[in-house]
Amino acid sequence: MPLLKDATPMVKELRPPPPVPLCWFLPSLFAAFNVVLLVIFSGLFFAFPCRWLAQHGNWAFPTVTGLLFALTFFSLITLNFSDPGILHRGSGEQSPMTVHVVWVNHRAFRLQWCPKCCFHRPPRTYHCPWCNICVEDFDHHCKWVNNCVGNRNFRFFMLLVLSLCLYSGSLLVTCLLFLLRTSHLPFCIDKAMAILVAVPAAGFLVLHFLLLTIQVLSVSAAERSYEGKCRYLQGYNPFDQGCVSNWYLAICAPLGPNPSVLPGLQPRPSCCHKPGQGPPGSGEAAAVQELHAGPVLPPLREAPRRGSAPHSPLRTRRCQEHLRLNITS
Repeated sequence: MPLLKDATPMVKELRPPPPVPLCWFLPSLFAAFNVVLLVIFSGLFFAFPCRWLAQHGNWAFPTVTGLLFALTFFSLITLNFSDPGILHRGSGEQSPMTVHVVWVNHRAFRLQWCPKCCFHRPPRTYHCPWCNICVEDFDHHCKWVNNCVGNRNFRFFMLLVLSLCLYSGSLLVTCLLFLLRTSHLPFCIDKAMAILVAVPAAGFLVLHFLLLTIQVLSVSAAERSYEGKCRYLQGYNPFDQGCVSNWYLAICAPLGPNPSVLPGLQPRPSCCHKPGQGPPGSGEAAAVQELHAGPVLPPLREAPRRGSAPHSPLRTRRCQEHLRLNITS
C-alpha cells in the first residue's frame, strides 16, 4: 500500500481547462488600430518635417526613414498573419492518464496533457487561451498583433522589434534635426507636426529598446518568456546550447515543413534525435542533444481494498523502476 501511495503522484490530477477565449473582434480591432497608428504617424512625419528636409536637399533622411518604414510595416503585417507553430489536435482515443516521458540533455520531462487539443504536449509547447491553440516552442501571446509568438514566427517578432527600434530612433533624430535647423524660423505647422511625432517616437524608442534587450538576453540563454512565470526549469536549462548555437537555432535554423498543413501528422513524443537534427516542424528538436523516448505508463488502478489479493512482485518492480525517474513536471 505505501508503494502505490508514492507512485500515485506520477499521474497528476487533470487541471481545469483554460478559460474560453475572448471574442476575436476586439483583439483584432486593437491590432488593426496599431497598424493604423503606425501609418498615421508616419504620414505626418513624411508630409511635414521630412518634406521640408527633402525640399532643402537633405534626401538622406527621407531615404533611410522610408526604407525603415517599409521594413517595419512588412514585419508587422507578416507577424500578424504568420503561423506561430500550431500543432495538430489529438484524437479522442488518446488517454489523459497515460504518462509520456522524454529526456532532454539527461533531464526528464513529463509531457503535459492538453484538455482542449486532446494530446500530450511536447516540451515547451503551451496552449494559448487567447487563440485556443497549442503552439510549439511557445514564447508569449503578443496582443499588439493579436497572434502568438512561437517556433515558426519568432524571427519575424525579433525583426519587428529591431525595426521598430531603428525606425523610432530615425524619426526622433530626424525631427530633432529639423527643429534645430528651423529654430530661426517662426513657429509653423511643420514644427508642430515634428513635435507631435518626436514625443511618441521617444517613448516607443525606450520601450522597444528595453524589449529588444530582454529578448536578446532570453535568446542568448535559450529561455522563453512564459518560462519566467512558471519557472519549471528550476535553475537548469537543458535547452541551452551556448550563445552562438542558441542564436543560430532561433534565427537561422531551417524550420522544416509546417506540421499544421501535413495531413495525418500528429506530435510524437517517443522518438530519438541526433545532435542538431530533428523532425519536421520541431522547434526544440534541433537543440536537443539526447531526446530518448521515456516509458509509456498505463493508468494506475485504484488500490485494492482490505482483504483483496496482494500485488504481484512484477508489478512492484515496475513501480520501483518508475519511482527512480526524476520527472520534471
